[in-house]
Formats: sequence, structure tokens, C-alpha cells
Amino acid sequence: MLYRVLADFVVVAHLAFILFVVLGGLLALRWWFAPFLHLPAAAWGVYIELSGGLCPLTPLENSLRQSAGSAGYSGGFVEHYIVPIVYPAALSEKLQMVLAGLVVLATVLVYSFVLWHKLRDIRQSRAA
Repeated sequence: MLYRVLADFVVVAHLAFILFVVLGGLLALRWWFAPFLHLPAAAWGVYIELSGGLCPLTPLENSLRQSAGSAGYSGGFVEHYIVPIVYPAALSEKLQMVLAGLVVLATVLVYSFVLWHKLRDIRQSRAA
């Protein structure tokens, strides 16, 4: 039972990490140090997608599931959990490149928004 709960926790943590990779730059609106955490995470996400590698959380989850008496799964987290929800086809090299591109695009858009917001705040404070 404990291993199953831990495996489920790893799934939740993995999903939270993916959300952080895609949208974590928005935290820079609140905390100045957020980019120092987010940008390496985004780079890691792009690297994993482009290299075709597995995030270390995937083997950890599989190991915990096997310890709980369940079967693990082949492939990566995105292929097993996310792709079936979002994409009907299996994860391919081309799709991984698209996902990596989407992470880069989301990061650029998020930081453009953060920069615009910060510059607007500076202009407003100077005008006041």
C-alpha cells in the first residue's frame, strides 16, 4: 500500500513539474528569484524531449509500482499519461520535437508577459 501511494505521489509531482516547466515563469511576477528555478527546469524539459530520454521520475514511479505488486509501463511519463489524453497517436520523435518547441514557445511568451508587466509597473511608478 505504501509503495502504491508513493508511486501516485510521484505521478502528481511529475505532473506538477511539467506544469512548472510550461508556466512557472509566471511566478516571476511575484518572486524575483523564480526564473533562477524555472529556466533550468524548462531547459531540462526541452532536453528530455529533444534527447528522447526519460525523466528520472519515470523509472522511480515504475520501481515503486513494481514494489507495490503492480506492473510498470514502458516509455516515459508524457507518453504514458499526457499523450493519450492530448494526442491520439503514439509519441514519436517528431511529436517530441513539437513538445519541446511548445515548451520553448510557452517560456518565451511567459517571460515576455512578465517583462511587459514589470516594465509597465516601472513606468507607472515613475509617473506617480
